[in-house]
Amino acid sequence: MAELKRSRDKVIAGVCGGLAKWLGWDVTMTRLLYALLTIFTAFAGVIVYIILWIVMPEE
Repeated sequence: MAELKRSRDKVIAGVCGGLAKWLGWDVTMTRLLYALLTIFTAFAGVIVYIILWIVMPEE
């Protein structure tokens, strides 16, 4: 399996692009799913996104 890295295909930091590439998913669907999960979890996804931004190495 590929190493989890931030993608150069990015809107903000490349976290969703990196997750999509790592999981083998479509980038747009990954971003949409992430946005919906963030909304339905009282914006806990924002904290997760910031943590992943810090932890994930760049591509």
